[in-house]
Amino acid sequence: MLLQIDGSRDDWMEGRGSYLTLVGAVDDATGKVPYGLFRDQEDAQGYTLLLRRIVESYGIPQALYHDRHGIFERSKRESESLEELDIISITSRSPQAKGRIERLWGTFQNRLKSELRIACAKTTEEVNKMLWDFLPRYSQRFAATASEPSLAYREPPKGFNPDVVCCFKYQRTVGPDNVVRLGEHRIQIMPTNGRSSYVKVKVEVQERMDGSLAVYYKVRCLATRPAPPEAPVLRARNIKRAMPGGIESGEAKSVTAARKPSPPKAPWKPGADHPWRRRFKMYVDRGR
Repeated sequence: MLLQIDGSRDDWMEGRGSYLTLVGAVDDATGKVPYGLFRDQEDAQGYTLLLRRIVESYGIPQALYHDRHGIFERSKRESESLEELDIISITSRSPQAKGRIERLWGTFQNRLKSELRIACAKTTEEVNKMLWDFLPRYSQRFAATASEPSLAYREPPKGFNPDVVCCFKYQRTVGPDNVVRLGEHRIQIMPTNGRSSYVKVKVEVQERMDGSLAVYYKVRCLATRPAPPEAPVLRARNIKRAMPGGIESGEAKSVTAARKPSPPKAPWKPGADHPWRRRFKMYVDRGR
């Protein structure tokens, strides 16, 4: 019914590698550890991967108990997944309030470190492999028996897609070029469902755990592709290439060096037989 989740940053490899953060969960009633994983740091992606694996392996828990970390307090990316899965989010006000998982970290820093040392684990992949082998053995030996044998995990709804639920979601407005932005990414929306343009339409951009991006409009996934670089950037580069003094590239320098300035032309003078040099006579009308 309730899982306590937290992260523990420590020198898990005892100098054989870098510091890592162990992100995990523990059943508040039995002490069973359903899942955990080592990360370079405590981040929203680690907690999202943790939640996804628990839902896929056991089902949807009724509530999560966590600390006041900024991942849960300031960001809505994690809370969106909890709302979609109808999971109650409970915030503890002190480390002592979630003493079960704090004691778990103390146990792991003794027992798990010893196993990692014996296996000479030196990389994140190696320690995760050891962790996933260690957790079932630990839970089988030390987890308590629940007073009621039935599980409180709920079955995921029909059509549940973990890629769509356990991801980061952002609201964006499509630009006049039918392109939507997400950070450094520019996504070109293709004609979909008989509609050729989505200009000024509000869409949802999903950033999946594998790094892929998807754009949704009214629960429909739109056909997309990476957008080309912006036209103003291309025009600026072309202008620079055409200007002899404003280019730093080797190609532009060679072109500039090949075009040597021509010497100034001497002022033009009319030839000796030019009409301007002929003598002229003045005629006077003496009849007047």
